[in-house]
Amino acid sequence: MRGTSQASHDAVMREFQPVLKAAGKDGFDIAGQLFSAVDALDSSGSLRRALTDPARPGADKGALVRSLFSRLDSRVQDVLASFARARWSSENDLSESIEDAGVEALLAYAESKGSLASVEEELFRMERLLSGERELLVAMSNRSATKEARLQLLSGVFGGKLSAETEALVQRAVGVPRGRRLVPALEAFIASAASRQNRSVANVTAAVDLSAAQRKRLAGILSDAYGIEVQINVAVDPEVIGGIRVQVGSEVVDGTVLSRLDQARRRLVG
Repeated sequence: MRGTSQASHDAVMREFQPVLKAAGKDGFDIAGQLFSAVDALDSSGSLRRALTDPARPGADKGALVRSLFSRLDSRVQDVLASFARARWSSENDLSESIEDAGVEALLAYAESKGSLASVEEELFRMERLLSGERELLVAMSNRSATKEARLQLLSGVFGGKLSAETEALVQRAVGVPRGRRLVPALEAFIASAASRQNRSVANVTAAVDLSAAQRKRLAGILSDAYGIEVQINVAVDPEVIGGIRVQVGSEVVDGTVLSRLDQARRRLVG
């Protein structure tokens, strides 16, 4: 999402954050209603076009949303109308932005309960498990399987092991992927959870686990570099041989022996 769409997304989300903060326990239901609105948009190309038509007055689009979704919570209607009144570069960007609002509603709900850090940790453990269990990841991401079959697999593996808000997030990613791959979707949830706690996330891959002192030192170095508290999430992968790979957002610093060997190999071949 870029340009006009990104500006619209960010502006509406800024307006929505105080609403979510005040919503408390209602955040869970608000998230579900926002996801239902996304599903309605995804199922109707004519509706998406009507709500993203730049020639149609914003007030008309807002009124259309309120008419179509009149049974939803007034706070949900308000944010949907705000999204509809905004301008979008692509009709799919509207749906994606409402999806993001649903995710933020679930995270705000967890924050109101004091469980946001636990949700982040559960998401990280799940992301690490799926990254290491390719067969499970492929099965859970299988688009040829029905939504019900994928969710049944999810329940069979993780049922009763996740908090309600984590389960709702993962069910959304597995059941309604909307073109997203599962592991990147989980990584995006983790980053959003960290952002709500005024932190960034560094995903670290190393040949062996880092000690508490090493984690603290690395976190301090990264926090100084980025000007924000950085949470260290470590994944152990013996194949990297030595060194570490650090990813913060889209930035990657790869100092593993495997990476250096691969670079040397490519130089020789080239």
